[in-house]
Amino acid sequence: MESLQVKLLRETPPWRKMEMLAELNMAARELAMAGLRQRYPEADEASLHRHLANNLLGPDLTRKVYGEVEHRA
Repeated sequence: MESLQVKLLRETPPWRKMEMLAELNMAARELAMAGLRQRYPEADEASLHRHLANNLLGPDLTRKVYGEVEHRA
């Protein structure tokens, strides 16, 4: 089975490989967001995206890219 998968992947055109990679990345992002929604059920979408950025980029780079977190009173 593995040899068949390798054969098919080798025969797959580059554009389709890129499409498959984009689909895999989207699925991973959706799973990560679902996990964040469970972990932070009260968070709005902007906060969830900030948490995702923290997970992907780390807090220092997230601050550099998105700025400081606004604290709500």
